[in-house]
Amino acid sequence: MSVMEAQIVHLGIEKTWQEVYAFACRPENMPLWASGLSDGLEREGDHWVARGPLGVVRVRFAEENDFGVMDHTVTMETGLNVNNAFRVVPNGSGAEIMFTVLKLPDMDDEQFRRDSDWVLKDLKTLKALLEA
Repeated sequence: MSVMEAQIVHLGIEKTWQEVYAFACRPENMPLWASGLSDGLEREGDHWVARGPLGVVRVRFAEENDFGVMDHTVTMETGLNVNNAFRVVPNGSGAEIMFTVLKLPDMDDEQFRRDSDWVLKDLKTLKALLEA
């Protein structure tokens, strides 16, 4: 597979990166802000199962770490694995959250734009929750 087109969707949050990470990395909190997981996540062994707009998917998260890495792999019902790079880093007295959206081989430009917009909407929800 060749290198895919990518867009980094990012947003600043007026909380320390550690506070953002502590909340955002917990799968139990993700249905509060990640609309693709709106029906919740159920733990099954070393991964989580979500039922939502994308169907039933399996999600495997990076181990908690001191670097703000919240990467996760989503396995679709079709067997397609999508590796999502998700980070939180210091930004002044606050934090910057960054999610890399990849244009998958079967995606057209409009789907890619919609995915990027969807991620931004979710990051704005996370920001609102944390800054409330």
